[in-house]
Amino acid sequence: MIKKKCLILAKQKMNKMNLLLISNSTNFGEPYLAWPMSQLESFCEKNNLTSDSKIVFVPFAGVFINGNPYPQSYDAYTARVKKVFEEKLGLCNFVSVHEVEDKKQLVNEAACIVVGGGNTFHLVAELHRYGLMDAIAEAARKGTAYIGWSAGSNIACPTLCTTNDMPIVQPASFKTLNLVPFQINPHYLDPHPEIDKMIKHGGETRQDRINEYLAVNQNMKVVGLREASALWVTEDKVVLKGGKKLVVFKYGAEPIELEPNSDVTKYVI
Repeated sequence: MIKKKCLILAKQKMNKMNLLLISNSTNFGEPYLAWPMSQLESFCEKNNLTSDSKIVFVPFAGVFINGNPYPQSYDAYTARVKKVFEEKLGLCNFVSVHEVEDKKQLVNEAACIVVGGGNTFHLVAELHRYGLMDAIAEAARKGTAYIGWSAGSNIACPTLCTTNDMPIVQPASFKTLNLVPFQINPHYLDPHPEIDKMIKHGGETRQDRINEYLAVNQNMKVVGLREASALWVTEDKVVLKGGKKLVVFKYGAEPIELEPNSDVTKYVI
């Protein structure tokens, strides 16, 4: 009964949300944002985004872009993403939060919020610094479309604890947007002991790290989101998009693999 009530509450929180949570922006050897383009097109169409729709970009995860270090990296990152959104998606009203003084107001005006990947710790630190964590979460819960890849998908979770990134800064809090009730590990890689043996690698696998997280967060679920895959969260559903299976980790249970283009709601919520 308690589990059923929790499921209902979680679905109610997701009721108005439209989230596209992408594991990675770019596959190896491909143009920038090429692999998720079909998902982006479908998502924009569903959310009625047009050339006039205000797209608000958050570049705070990008601390070293095309040789440009922070804070110049924000301009470089914005230019890179803006070019694709204008040329491929026809979304020309594209503004970055770092370009304006009143960042909260810009978020409130957004038709779609786009959070790029990079270093999750820096992203979270800047969102807390500018008071944008709550502003973005509130906007998304009210129905503002949200697109995030890599770090941008990670922060849709309750915390940043399942990131792969180095803690280059210390955020005020590890708490993030809490738009979905589970954790995501973007860029999830399967263990390959034969490769580890060949290169004499003695470090942890992604699975090891997720199991460590679950050992001290036993009520949580972690989604291993392989590259070239994404989660589309609409109303009360979580659907796996892309061409790769998803892995769900839960404390004390064997990992579950789920097929692409399937409704995975009951497994992750």
